Amino acid sequence: MYSVKIATTNQQLNSILKLRYEVLRKPWSQTIDSATDQLEEKSINAFIQNNKGVVIACGRLQENENKIGQIRFMAVDQNYQGKGLGKLIITYLEEKAKELKLNKIQLQARENAVSFYKNNGYVMIEKTFLLWDQIQHFLMEKNVI
Repeated sequence: MYSVKIATTNQQLNSILKLRYEVLRKPWSQTIDSATDQLEEKSINAFIQNNKGVVIACGRLQENENKIGQIRFMAVDQNYQGKGLGKLIITYLEEKAKELKLNKIQLQARENAVSFYKNNGYVMIEKTFLLWDQIQHFLMEKNVI
């Protein structure tokens, strides 16, 4: 069975960034630098490894203003999609949001992930931006208190 862990070392974070790049950036010819930002150290980076120690799923929770959390950089290796790993990550991050006493979680869902988030209790708020002129995003949120 798979278990969710929190990245505590640079090696773990680098493995997460590699997966983010492969799933979320490389297919659109973006750089690996675009798979991270200056909030890594302040955020909770959750991940799942396979039995060989390779990161196969990840997601990040950051705390924004007004006790609102934001989930970013959700990614599941294409060979492991449909096995419930995304749900494990998001459930874990929601528990962390409760521990931090956040009121709600917001996220920017890619169009192909909207149904996943809806199935996990998120409500669509509005259509937002078009990333790289190709990927439509939608603001979604869920109360966690």
